[in-house]
Amino acid sequence: MADADGITALGAVHLSAAIRGRAVSCTEVMQAYLDRIARLNPTFNAIVALRDGDDLLREAAQADAALARGEPVGALHGFPLAVKDLDPVRGLPFTQGSPVFAQRIAEADSIMVSRLRAAGAIFIGKTNIPEFGLGSHSFNPVYGTTVNAYDPGKTGGGSSGGAAVAVALRMQPVADGTDHGGSLRNPPAFNNVYGLRTCWGRIPVEGPDVFSPGLSVSGAIGRSPADIGLMLSVQAGYDPRCPNAIRQDPAGFAAPLERDFRGVRIAWLGDFGGRIPFDPGVLDTCRAALQAFIDMGCVVEEAVPEFDIEQVWQDWLVLRAATVSANLRPLLANPAHRALMKPEAVWEAERGLVLTAAQVTAAQEGRTRWYGALRRFMDVYDFVVMPTAQVFPFDSAIRWPETVGGKEMDTYHRWMQIAVPATMAGLPALAVPAGFGPDGLPAGIQIVGRNHGELACLQLGAAYDAASGWVQRYPPPAG
Repeated sequence: MADADGITALGAVHLSAAIRGRAVSCTEVMQAYLDRIARLNPTFNAIVALRDGDDLLREAAQADAALARGEPVGALHGFPLAVKDLDPVRGLPFTQGSPVFAQRIAEADSIMVSRLRAAGAIFIGKTNIPEFGLGSHSFNPVYGTTVNAYDPGKTGGGSSGGAAVAVALRMQPVADGTDHGGSLRNPPAFNNVYGLRTCWGRIPVEGPDVFSPGLSVSGAIGRSPADIGLMLSVQAGYDPRCPNAIRQDPAGFAAPLERDFRGVRIAWLGDFGGRIPFDPGVLDTCRAALQAFIDMGCVVEEAVPEFDIEQVWQDWLVLRAATVSANLRPLLANPAHRALMKPEAVWEAERGLVLTAAQVTAAQEGRTRWYGALRRFMDVYDFVVMPTAQVFPFDSAIRWPETVGGKEMDTYHRWMQIAVPATMAGLPALAVPAGFGPDGLPAGIQIVGRNHGELACLQLGAAYDAASGWVQRYPPPAG
């Protein structure tokens, strides 16, 4: 039997090759991950609604039998995967972290989950989130709090917090996630792994409105950009149920990511000229990480687009409230459900209810102007880079940071303002580790590429990974 720690140490790309080459069995893989989950998950609470181990081992044995018969198998064949609890997985709990849905079982897979299933993934449970995915700290009254892979007294981030902690602690090889205001960027930064926010339409997502370009997208978290590329090659691709989905063949995301970056121009946006507050040490830690790009031959310059970044935030607040309200309005109208909702969700939904069409239209037009300004800025620069969060991982017992850099936060998500520029522009953003602050807690930066430039972000991320080695050199203490 293969060594269990050796199995879980394999990245997703190497694990896929090992399974399909029959160097390791799906049963061995499942047992190794179940053992690791049993040891670590009680402390970190990243994976919830965990299925029965005997059932999972039977499914793994069936996956081995398919290999023995010589059947064609997908890239994720035999992978133990827990899916973020914002996506339905047929037969598994689908709570969205809310007591309103605490007893709900999903009747069907989402488009993305059906693709993971077809690629051979074995669903072991769900990854934890904040209630309704609102906020960048994964706690809820159904499953409790997910804590940081490097310090169990700190937050694991959110809303893909369970996903990032599970990957960092090698409780699953790779993970899916979603991102509206940093949910695929903040948790990877807080847990020293990688996360990709995709462009709208890259991964088809169902909803009551499939025509309007949304702020939330799906993506992936991994211990390397190559692992994310493998996952994206399964998640992405056109589906007629989503008419604006990108038609590009996703297979290229799983190809080797080697590329020469000498002469490539990168703009470091930092704190947008002092207009976005940061806690002490965050900017210094992130700025130090830029040396890896310089060592690769990139040209790195401090520059900021000529645009009112506060207006971007204000326009986002409008669109965010409109989106959340559209989703939660039916619950808000039911007094019994309203009483179960966290105050941040009620606040967000109520703000959306009083918005006028003119306000929403003005915010959409503001979003368009910001995209235009950033697009023109990126005619000069190939990529823009900025911090992923304005704080280091904070105490897991608090709901959200009320002050940052001595400045009071006026909303429950203002401390993640640095994630909003990429969201509002609809551009791909790859979160990469930036090292550790004075107290030994992880920080991250985000590489933002041009429209539909996910592959370029992964390529630059792969070169950065080879130059910095943060994930390999500094595993979590519990790992």
